[in-house]
Amino acid sequence: MSDKILLRKTRENTVINRTSKGQEKEVLTALRIVTDRLLQKFPNIKLEHQKRLTLKSVVEHLKKHFPNIDFHYKYDSSFMTPDGGFLAIKDKNNNPFYILIPEVKNQGTNDLRESEGLGKQSKGNAIERLGKNVIGLRAYFLSEDIFPFICFGYGCDFEDGSSILDRVVTIAMFGKLNKTYLYNEKQFNRGSFYFRCEKWSINEMANIMYDIAEKSVLYYFSKYGSDIFE
Repeated sequence: MSDKILLRKTRENTVINRTSKGQEKEVLTALRIVTDRLLQKFPNIKLEHQKRLTLKSVVEHLKKHFPNIDFHYKYDSSFMTPDGGFLAIKDKNNNPFYILIPEVKNQGTNDLRESEGLGKQSKGNAIERLGKNVIGLRAYFLSEDIFPFICFGYGCDFEDGSSILDRVVTIAMFGKLNKTYLYNEKQFNRGSFYFRCEKWSINEMANIMYDIAEKSVLYYFSKYGSDIFE
């Protein structure tokens, strides 16, 4: 897909609920802003956006970098699909180097139920589902010194004082919330987790995402040489 039409199409045929579909459109709008800014700063790079990453490709990547370690998966059809997909720069051999993996999670309906005079429900499990993808993505990036994953969470389950926040902190390897962790700190490849009660705006997401993507490009330039990407 060319840079000019990058991200133009959304996942029209994906079966997801209305809230998630709205989140997806907004995070992809933010991602378009990011790609425009990246191509202005790095006009010679080639960008690629993938909707999913198969477990097969993750294992192949790990075997390449860790040939003496045993890796396994069950089905070629299994994959990970964060809301914002996978943004990568391509080298001259067309290999992808991922610079941004955005996710959005909305959790909590008790504020709406209270306004309707209804009783509270138990808190949702969106965070537990998030944890599975983070484990797989962290493994993929064990060969690098960055982890360009970013999750934006919002909803009443993430208000101050909610015990759910500690579930997020645990997934974040006990890093601070609302802080960017792109570069590894020794063996900790945390990723960035921005969580609060209020919904994140497109511009807020775009600014944080661009910071991660720009620094990721510069990281790959420094490690591998910019000439292999331009």
